[in-house]
Amino acid sequence: MLTRKQNELLLFIHQRIKETGVSPSFDEMKGALQLASKSGVHRLITALEERGFIRRLAHRARALEVLKLPESAAAMDSPNVPKGDLGPNVVRGNFAKPESDERESTVDIPILGRIAAGVPISAIQHETDRMPVPA
Repeated sequence: MLTRKQNELLLFIHQRIKETGVSPSFDEMKGALQLASKSGVHRLITALEERGFIRRLAHRARALEVLKLPESAAAMDSPNVPKGDLGPNVVRGNFAKPESDERESTVDIPILGRIAAGVPISAIQHETDRMPVPA
């Protein structure tokens, strides 16, 4: 699963390699993602490499190779491919914003008492209160 910034960076790298044949520089990636420093780009690239989406080629400047794309990007590249059969190099992901109902729904969790420090006591299992938390 990719974060939103990782997904944006992967798509930016893929698009730039497709257009120019060369991967973008760290400064270009920093500007495209509106990041404050190049260390953020380095952290994102390291995470993408650990997850197997890209590969750094040794002893070459700006050498990144995109190994696989998320489902949304692969579907945009080849519209004739049916959604069910995208091949082994496609990672399925849903980067759509959650519905407002999902964000506002809560679950009540029972509060069963307090934990006393120092002296062992028997477990009290009667409900004292309930606390709403996001689902």
